[in-house]
Formats: sequence, structure tokens, C-alpha cells
Amino acid sequence: MTPTINWSLTPINLGKVDYLPTYEAMQKFTAERTAETSDQLWLCEHPGVYTQGLAGRTEHIFNPGTIPVVQTNRGGQVTYHGPGQVVAYPLIDLKRAGYFIKEYVYRIEEAVIRTLMHFGVTGHRVAGAPGIYVRLDDPGSHALLPQRPVKKAVIPDEELVTPVQELVTPVQEFVTPVHEFVIPGQELVIPGLTRDPVSREHWIAGQARNDTSAHQIGPNFEGLGKIAALGIKVSRNCTYHGLALNVAMDLEPYSRINPCGYAGLQTIDLSTIGVHVGWAEAADILGQRLASQLEP
Repeated sequence: MTPTINWSLTPINLGKVDYLPTYEAMQKFTAERTAETSDQLWLCEHPGVYTQGLAGRTEHIFNPGTIPVVQTNRGGQVTYHGPGQVVAYPLIDLKRAGYFIKEYVYRIEEAVIRTLMHFGVTGHRVAGAPGIYVRLDDPGSHALLPQRPVKKAVIPDEELVTPVQELVTPVQEFVTPVHEFVIPGQELVIPGLTRDPVSREHWIAGQARNDTSAHQIGPNFEGLGKIAALGIKVSRNCTYHGLALNVAMDLEPYSRINPCGYAGLQTIDLSTIGVHVGWAEAADILGQRLASQLEP
């Protein structure tokens, strides 16, 4: 029987700490924790470092210079951590919390979106590309992205059985544009939400269309800048690694890599879109939003 533990996730501000010992501390905490161990949320800032995920390819780091590269066991490809970025490491027992990894990702993305909202910025999800993105031309715009995750309806099996007398209907009448199968009001449902019953193959990127171009190859970042990155590891139902929100950084190191494995993906921070906020304030708001969103 899983113990019942009162939910309390008070952010722990580690300040500016080196990446490698922090990574090792997360591993140690996760390896030694028990069913009774309380969850934790670490907030910190790292000196400049490139971190490579399990799927990382060396060709995505083409000019590291003097910036160290650390191999990690998180998901994803290469990213950069540096001064002026809030890094959050939620150490959560998902089994005890009562949700799974896909919903966990959704929840931490939602925490970032609500943090940005606090500063007057609208964060967006992009189909097939974890993380949070901002419109470069209008960071406060609430207009839905064409490349947002969009859900197609699943036709019940019984509706696929056509009575014999209806088979005389001309063939062209059976050709229904794909967009007519998009359920009104469900455009904002996010793929990977654990409690959504629709499987992954029923999601498409962008506007639904009645041709094969609806299934575009790779995410579409047109007009967008990435402001927050995610990298997750789950061991024995417990999470570590986490997310990074760009506040006021030197963004030049991103030009030496393909961020998250995508050539040409523009990375931005709050300061470049006109939001001037200190690291401590951004960390405080992000910590609050994460604690709220991760509540069981």
C-alpha cells in the first residue's frame, strides 16, 4: 500500500551551482529515496555548460569552445545552461502523486506558461517538440498557433458500418475533408496528456487538411522562439532533471549548437522580448507555479 503523505512542495533555492555536482546530487537523492521520502523542488542557476541527452548527437555541438559538455541520462538532445536562466529540478514520486510521465510533462509546461502569463507573455506548445515557445512578432498574442498540438476525432467502430442500401451512394460523397473530423472545442487538448484516451497516432501537427501534407515531417518553428526547454529522467517512478526558463542571458552560446537537435531553432529569453525581470523574481514565480501544478 502506497503511503499517504501530505502534499508540500516548497521550492529550495540552491543559488548558483555547478551543473555536474547538482546532477550527481539528483541521482543520489533519487537512488536513495524511499516511498516515505518527501518530494523536493530545486531551483538554481548554472555557470555556462552544454548538457547532452541520451538521444544527443555530437554533430549538434559544432563549436563548444571553452564551454564544457556534460553527458547526461536525461531525454532529448543538447541544450545550454548559463547565467540568467532559471533551472528547476522537480524530484517527484509519480506513483504517489497519481499521474504518469506524459501528464507530468504537461503539468510542468503549464507551470511555465502560467509563469510567462504573470509577466504578460503568452507561451505556446508546438506539436512534437516539448518545451515552450513564444511568438517573435507579438509575444503577448493569445492567437492560437497553426502548429499547436491538434486532436483529430476518432470515429467509433459502429459508425464505420454502413447499411447495404446506402452503398449505392456515389463514392465522392464518402470523401470527407479531414478538418471536419476535428472536434470543436478540443483544439487545446495536448498530446501526451495521460488521462486523455486518444492514442498518439491520432494527433497531427498544425491545421488539419485532407492531404498527406497534414502529417508534416518534424516540428514547425516558423515565427517562434524557444524560451523554455525540458529534459526529463524517470527512475523507479521518480523524476529528476527538469526544465530551464531563459530570463536574461547571453544567448550567443546557443549559436554554437543545434538547440534540442533542431538546426535554426531560435532561442530567446524574457529580456530580448522586452520583459526585464530579475532572476530571483522569475525563480520565485516559477517555483510557485510548479508547486501548484504538480499537486496530486
